[in-house]
Amino acid sequence: MMWPERTDNWRDGAKPAQKVFAEVAAKISKYEPLTMLVSRKQYEHALHAMPEAVRVVEMSYNDSWMRDVGPTYLVNPQNGVRSVSWQFNAWGGLVDGLYFPWDQDNLVSEKVSDLDRIDHYDVDFVLEGSAYQTDGEGTLIATEESVLSEGRNGQIEKATVEAIFKKYLNVTKIIWLERGYFMDETNGDVDNMVNFVRPGEVALTWTEDESDPMYEICHEALAILEKVTDAQGRHLKIYRVQMPKPLLITKAESEGVDPVNGRLPRYEGDRLMATYINCYLANGAVILPVFGDEHDEAAISQYQAIFPDRTIEPVYARELLLGGGDIHSIVLGVPD
Repeated sequence: MMWPERTDNWRDGAKPAQKVFAEVAAKISKYEPLTMLVSRKQYEHALHAMPEAVRVVEMSYNDSWMRDVGPTYLVNPQNGVRSVSWQFNAWGGLVDGLYFPWDQDNLVSEKVSDLDRIDHYDVDFVLEGSAYQTDGEGTLIATEESVLSEGRNGQIEKATVEAIFKKYLNVTKIIWLERGYFMDETNGDVDNMVNFVRPGEVALTWTEDESDPMYEICHEALAILEKVTDAQGRHLKIYRVQMPKPLLITKAESEGVDPVNGRLPRYEGDRLMATYINCYLANGAVILPVFGDEHDEAAISQYQAIFPDRTIEPVYARELLLGGGDIHSIVLGVPD
């Protein structure tokens, strides 16, 4: 994980977000070793905010989306681990990126691989970790809206992207959804829409509210997922996870963010990307975002049924939404 501090993205000096990051770190550290990357300015503060079990390491970066800027890990049949360092340009570079500069974020992947003494491949292709989901058995899911966006790699053919996925991620089947979450500022990264709960099974963001723009997007995704088979020839088992009611940025939340040129502003009334899909699957637990919504308890129960052998650890995650992501976006799992 990476400690948040940008006052042009996180409101009220990032203090509310830091409390949520610390809570997520504390819950994960009960099940897995965890490292928190922290800037020089925030090092001592974060060190005291973390449980003793959390390793705190000083590192330079631009913002705190570890899933997106960190390495992709590959495990071979002998359990050897290598990583892939993609290029990162803040979800769109100078075309429609969300902040500038992003130069330090683009170095994090190599730094983390070196920190853990893991050899890595450097790939000249812009891709963030939230933009795809894999099942570990040859299947990958992504959205065209995100991965094929002009701001990432310019005008690029889908076949070219598929060849890169197959070469560096050892996948043989790519499932393309057309769109991600409604008005997602990352151009619709897939981790707000669908995740693999295990090979052959996915959880999908869902709504039956026909007045919600997400209705068409969810049903479109379902139709695609119902028709396809995965790399092993299986039809997918699909869990429809009812999303919370639309959450909107309040005036106080909007005014708490420092307006800085080059950073996407937060406006009162903007919709937050609230979904229970953007969670972290830890060893023995699911770190699940909740929102003070009437659907929270149903989501907790549904995840417990999907993962009967794991503890469901809810975290009130509105502060993460206000920054533009959620729990899956801020945590990067590392294979043993």
